[in-house]
Amino acid sequence: MALAAASGIVGVLWWASRPYTAYQTEAVARGDVEATVTAIGSLQPRRYVDVGAQVSGQITRLLVAPGTTVEKGALLVEIDPSVQRATVDAGRASLAGLRAQLAEQQAQHRLAQQQWERQQQMAREGATREEDVQSAQAQLAGAAARIEHLKAQIEQTQATLKADEARLGYTRIYAPMAGTVVTVEAREGQTLNATYQTPNILRIADLTAMTVWTDVSEADVRRVKPGMPVYFTTLGSAGQDKPRRWSGEVRQVLPAPSASVAPAGNAANAPAAATKAVAYTVLFDVDNLDAELMPQMTAQVVFVAERAPQALTVPLVALQPDAKGDGQVVRVLNARGQPESRAVQTGVRSRHQVAVLQGLEEGEQVVTGETTSAGGLRWLQW
Repeated sequence: MALAAASGIVGVLWWASRPYTAYQTEAVARGDVEATVTAIGSLQPRRYVDVGAQVSGQITRLLVAPGTTVEKGALLVEIDPSVQRATVDAGRASLAGLRAQLAEQQAQHRLAQQQWERQQQMAREGATREEDVQSAQAQLAGAAARIEHLKAQIEQTQATLKADEARLGYTRIYAPMAGTVVTVEAREGQTLNATYQTPNILRIADLTAMTVWTDVSEADVRRVKPGMPVYFTTLGSAGQDKPRRWSGEVRQVLPAPSASVAPAGNAANAPAAATKAVAYTVLFDVDNLDAELMPQMTAQVVFVAERAPQALTVPLVALQPDAKGDGQVVRVLNARGQPESRAVQTGVRSRHQVAVLQGLEEGEQVVTGETTSAGGLRWLQW
C-alpha cells in the first residue's frame, strides 16, 4: 500500500510538472460592426452674416448684446448722422439752385425764340439786316444749349443727392436676417472709420442649424464621400453614461487642404518636405432646434464607410491567415477544450471587431490568445 501511494504521488507530481497551454477565448456574438474614419471638427452656424458700418462716425446707440435674438429688419445700431445730414442738406440746396437757374434760362429761351421769330418776319419785309437775323438765331441756340447743360447738372446733382441720402440711411443699421447676435465687436461711443474698409460691428447667426467643419487627414480623405453617413459627439458629453450622438450626411469635401505644406530646405530645385500634417476640410450639417450645440464647440466625428448591423462578430485578433495565404481561419475550442482551425468568410471590419459571414455559429468560443505555463503554476491552480 505504501508503494502504491508513493507511485500515485510520483505520477501526480509528474503530471503537474508538465508544461501546459492556457487559452484566452471570446464567444461569437451578434453586434453592429462599422468601418469608420475618425476626425476632429468644430461647429459653426450654417447661416450667419457679419454686420458692418458703411459710413464713418461715432456710434450713438448700440441696441443689442451677445445673445440677443433679433428679427429681420430690426434696428441694431445708430451712428451720428451729422456729417451725412449736412451733406444731404447741401445737395438739396444745390439742386434747388439749379432748378431756379433752369427756370430762368427757360424764360431767356422763350425771349430768344420771340426775338428770332421777329427778326425772321422783318427779314421777309426787308426791314432788318442779315447780321441781326443771324445774331437772334445764335442767341436762341445758346439759350437752348444752356438749358440742356442745366438739365445735365440737375441729373448729376440728383444722383449725388441720392447717394448722399443712401449714406444718411446707412447711419441706421438694421438686421439683414433673423437670428441670434453671437458677437459684438464695437461699443457705444466708439468712432468707426469706413474710409478704406468696412469695420465689422457684430455677427448675427441662425443657430437652429449648424455646420461641422471637420479636418480629415490626407491618409483617410479618399474614404470620405458626399452622402456618407456621419455622427459625432461633443466633449461636453464625454463623461456621460450614454453620450448623445448627432447624425448627418457628408455635404462636401473641400478640394484644397486646410493646412499647407511648408518647404524645409532652401535649395532651389530640391523637393520640399512636409513640416506639418495635411488635412482636408469635410462639411456636414445638423439640426439644432433644441439649442444644445453652440458655435466653436469641438466635435468628435465618426464617418461610417461601411456598416453591418447585428452581424456575427469576433475580435480582429482572432483572425489568422490560412496555410495558402489567400484566406483566413480562426481557432475554435472543441468539446474537449482543444483548439481547431476553421476557415471563415469575413465582411466589414472595425478597429477591433470583424463581421463573420460564414464558418461560425453564435456562442462558439474562438481563441484570442494563449499562454504556455510551467507545471508549477498548474500545480498551484490544481
